[in-house]
Amino acid sequence: MVEFTLPKNSQPVAGKTWPKPVGATNLREYRIYRYDPDDDANPRIDTYFVDTDDCGPMILDALLWIKNKIDPTLTFRRSCREGICGSCSMNIDGSNTLACTKGMDEIDGVIKVYPLPHMSVIKDLVPDLTGFYEQHAAVEPWLQTRTAEPEKERIQSPQDRAKLDGLYECILCACCSTACPSYWWNADRFLGPAALLQANRWIVDSRDEATPERVGYLDDLFRLYRCHTIVNCSKVCPKGLNPAEAIAKIKDRAIERTA
Repeated sequence: MVEFTLPKNSQPVAGKTWPKPVGATNLREYRIYRYDPDDDANPRIDTYFVDTDDCGPMILDALLWIKNKIDPTLTFRRSCREGICGSCSMNIDGSNTLACTKGMDEIDGVIKVYPLPHMSVIKDLVPDLTGFYEQHAAVEPWLQTRTAEPEKERIQSPQDRAKLDGLYECILCACCSTACPSYWWNADRFLGPAALLQANRWIVDSRDEATPERVGYLDDLFRLYRCHTIVNCSKVCPKGLNPAEAIAKIKDRAIERTA
């Protein structure tokens, strides 16, 4: 049996336990992954105590509270705080989600916060998404046409527009791709759920005129068929989208193309 182990210097060790806030009566314990690329030390898990009477209800509120009041070196991405930008995606309580839409009251006991899994970590809770964005660009996520430009906009019926629902809402948070075991092992060749969902968004768009080329590019043993329908992607999507279904529809089109 093959046994996989993490390199020695990547295994997290116990970190610092910060003092409890003086006078606080309602506390939540946080254990947060910390990694500093400027140190030779292993990643560590630091423990913090958040005064919930002085903090908003979401995990992102707690992270900001920790950064502002306890440890300014804590590093993470965030922007909109409304589940729109996808910046604050991370692994919380063992599942990929957005820190800004995950409430503390949804978690029992200690709250554990890690970066998105199976990605290189830049610092603390910030993963390197370079490859992820390159895969998104590879599916050419823009309208491609061959016919002459119309005088006004390209017309689309309400029925055809409805086909884009469940696809265009993707915010590229990477929760789905980093929850996929196939992506973990083949991230260099498998495009992953997020990029494939985006690809399907343009394949089904009635205004796009490059469907054969799009499906032809995706019809590949690794780009598309590394998906084994594990469906982790659909389970963790914070927008309630279904990348697994989108991938299945691309596979159907690929089969039709060669039939």
